[in-house]
Amino acid sequence: MAVRACGLIIYRRLQSAPSSKVTDGIEYLLLQTSYGTHHWTPPKGHVDPGEDDLQTAFRETQEEAGLQASQLTLIEGYKKELHYPVRGKPKTVIYWLAEMKDCNTEIKLSEEHQAFQWLKLEDACKFAEYEDMQVMLKEVHQFLCSKE
Repeated sequence: MAVRACGLIIYRRLQSAPSSKVTDGIEYLLLQTSYGTHHWTPPKGHVDPGEDDLQTAFRETQEEAGLQASQLTLIEGYKKELHYPVRGKPKTVIYWLAEMKDCNTEIKLSEEHQAFQWLKLEDACKFAEYEDMQVMLKEVHQFLCSKE
């Protein structure tokens, strides 16, 4: 059976975006793992027994980035499943999209991560080494642009 994990793609809008396009002021939160290849990823983690997927996404976000559900706005209409092998076993990761209510909220990392960055789309794609993650970030950005 596939390993199942859930997480949130978290973004913030910078109020002082100088250009006319609001989407130019969007930054995405990526966390750098303190294990393995130190890859960059949105907050995510394995589903605990008795938890539903969205509960997992919010719990993992709190554990890994110190963000409470009350500090985020879940964006309706976006949900993405990624499927890829990890150590030869299939893994499914489900992501939702959430906006920071206050773009200055402090990020508090757990031991699982050693760094975080708020990144514009182009840089977020460079940090996210995996193609499916890059594709998802671009889709999210397109989704947000279409809502403007």
